[in-house]
Amino acid sequence: MSDAAPNMPKPFDWSSPQAIAARKRRYAADRRLRLYGLISILTAIGLLGILIASLVVGGYSAFVQTHIAVEFTADAENVPVDDPASGNFRAVVANAVQQLFPELEDDRELRAARDILSSGAPNILRDHLTDNPELIGQSFTLKVPASDPFDQLNKGVIDRNLPEDRRRVSDVDIQLFESLEQRGLVSTPFNWALFFNADSRFPELAGLSGAIVGSFYALLVCFLISFPVGIAAAVYLEEFAPRNRWTDLIEVNINNLAAVPSIVFGLLGLAVFIQLFGLPRSAPLVGGLVLSLMTLPTMIIVTRASLKSIPPSIREAALGIGASKHEVILHHVLPLALPGILTGTIIGLAQALGETAPLLLIGMNAFLTSPPGGVMDPATALPTQIFIWADSPERGFVSRTSAAILVLLGFLIFMNAIAIYLRQRFERRW
Repeated sequence: MSDAAPNMPKPFDWSSPQAIAARKRRYAADRRLRLYGLISILTAIGLLGILIASLVVGGYSAFVQTHIAVEFTADAENVPVDDPASGNFRAVVANAVQQLFPELEDDRELRAARDILSSGAPNILRDHLTDNPELIGQSFTLKVPASDPFDQLNKGVIDRNLPEDRRRVSDVDIQLFESLEQRGLVSTPFNWALFFNADSRFPELAGLSGAIVGSFYALLVCFLISFPVGIAAAVYLEEFAPRNRWTDLIEVNINNLAAVPSIVFGLLGLAVFIQLFGLPRSAPLVGGLVLSLMTLPTMIIVTRASLKSIPPSIREAALGIGASKHEVILHHVLPLALPGILTGTIIGLAQALGETAPLLLIGMNAFLTSPPGGVMDPATALPTQIFIWADSPERGFVSRTSAAILVLLGFLIFMNAIAIYLRQRFERRW
């Protein structure tokens, strides 16, 4: 015993200089790791803040629109009582501009004054008189959007102090517009037309209603296909399918499909749904089918994960009291997994809402001046509408592009907020 004691290893001295130095190195490494994580989070938040700030700065002006109060006289000579829609509304607008500026006599000056109003003023006047035929033969005041150059002038986008050769509006135009301001005829209300108007070649009249309706129809088709098919496929793979090489191959392919670029699904939709099946181009039905192909792998994966999270004791208890296999799944497992399934569904639909490439390939980027009436009518979507406006040479579409991106982000944030609420409200922890 006495001979073995000297051969035993000596206990490590934690108070030695070597141990103290090692602890300091470990503590320093821990602090560096926390610092790297904090820097990464702050960098991500900063970049996101820069993105949001740039969109707000570039797009906030599109949420208001310059309007001019104009007094029109819809005389029966230009607007027939029996058919108001066939009236000569350009003449009515020209007469109203003449009344606004009675001092102008030259035709060139009058044309310049008419350019202050939007080119869509005759159409706005026509729609107003069609809805209110009792105004025919009377004088009434109607607020008409200003044309894009004067809208930008009123919002300060065009600097009035710049030399005339560097502005889109001349000094005479500015004087005419300032005379309207002095008479209190210029206002800048909230631009509801951005949400309720369809697309237009005139920036002051362009809106997102067609794109919003088109996105709604496409997501509706996507949901009606991907939700039941995804749940059924996930239930079969998780609860019924035997474990063999074929099911392993299917699982690998599902996981791979979730990472396939979206443009590939667009090419598939173009080749199969449009060229092979002959479905109409630009229709929300085709867009919804393509988006459902994209979201199906994600929904299957999320649904299987939700089913796996249910404890086996739930299944065993139900089987123990005599429930059949399908009763266990339909009455016990699926209801408990539904919060996770709904969360994954909403997140998948939010991802589909922001997809652009597949919708471009199937033609959902056409210029349409009215919202679609159904899933078979030509339509655009919010991402493709943003693409169209971003590619437009008109300067007025710059702010509307940023505003449309903010609207799209608002829908995405709303859908993700619903997913978070459903998860926190109905999720059970085992």
